[in-house]
Amino acid sequence: MSTCDVDHPPAYGTEGTNLAAVSDSSVTAPAASGAQATDPGTTAEAGEATLPLTGERTVPGVPEENYWFRRHEVVYQQLLARCAGRVVLEAGSGEGYGANMIADVAEKVIGLDYDQSAVEHVRARYPRIDMRQGNLADLPLPDASVGTVVNFQVIEHLWDQAQFLTECFRVLEPGGELMVSTPNRITFSPGRDTPLNPFHTRELNAAELTELLVEAGFEVELMTGVHHGPRLRELDAKHGGSFIDAQIDRALAGEPWPQDLVADVEAITVDDFALVEADIDASLDLVALARKPAVDR
Repeated sequence: MSTCDVDHPPAYGTEGTNLAAVSDSSVTAPAASGAQATDPGTTAEAGEATLPLTGERTVPGVPEENYWFRRHEVVYQQLLARCAGRVVLEAGSGEGYGANMIADVAEKVIGLDYDQSAVEHVRARYPRIDMRQGNLADLPLPDASVGTVVNFQVIEHLWDQAQFLTECFRVLEPGGELMVSTPNRITFSPGRDTPLNPFHTRELNAAELTELLVEAGFEVELMTGVHHGPRLRELDAKHGGSFIDAQIDRALAGEPWPQDLVADVEAITVDDFALVEADIDASLDLVALARKPAVDR
C-alpha cells in the first residue's frame, strides 16, 4: 500500500519498513517492461530498477519485514476468488504484488497509486497491471466502471476517508463489491487517541469502519479479522508473550536482530494467519466486504 490522497509525511529517519532499520534495502523490478514478474515472496535479481522502502508500505523480499508482508498477503489470498472474471481496481496498490496476484484471476486489474515511483515500479515489474497515478479522493475512473474495488491497508493513511468511500461507491457498478482491510485500532494502537504509526491519519475499530461504509451507501456483508494461527501463538509465547513486540523492540533498539528472531520472522507464511469472524475486537486487522446495492434505493 501507499499514501494516495495527500503529500507523503516524512519517512522514519533510518527505518525503511514497518519495523526493521533497513533503509538501504529496496524492492527490485525488471528493467524491461515485458519481463516476467518474480515470485512476490522473493527479491528479484540485483542490478534491476529499485523501489525504495519508505516505511509506508510493506514489500516482499525483506527478511525482517516478512511477518508484516505475510499478514497483508493472507488477505489477498483468502479473497482472491471473489475477483475472478471481474474488472478490479486496486486503490492504493503500493509495490504491486497484490495487484499482480489479482491479475491471475481477474478480467483486468487497474492499479492506482499517488506515488510516481511506485507507479513506475509496478509498470516495470508487473506488466499485466494497468497502472495509473492518481488521487484516492478523486478516483480517475468513470462512474460504474469496475466490478470490484480492493483497498488493503490503505484507508488508515487517508485524510478524508469518507470522501474516498464515496468515490469507491461511484466507480463501482451496481452490485459491485468493495474489499477493505485496515489495522484494528483496538489492538494496533491500544489505549491511544493517535495512531502509533506516524503514517496513519486515523485508525478504525470494526464499528467505526462499518459506520463509514454504511454512510457511503454500502451494504456490509461481512466484517471479519486477521488473527494469529497456532504457530504464531507459539511464537508469541517463545518471544516473551508477543512476537510483534519482540520485533518492535529490536527495531527500536537500532541494533542487529538476534538470529533466532530473524529466522522465526523469515519463516512465517500466510498459513500462519487465519481470517476469523468471531471475536472481531481482538483481531489484528479488520477485513470488510461491502456491496453497492444492485438497484438505487
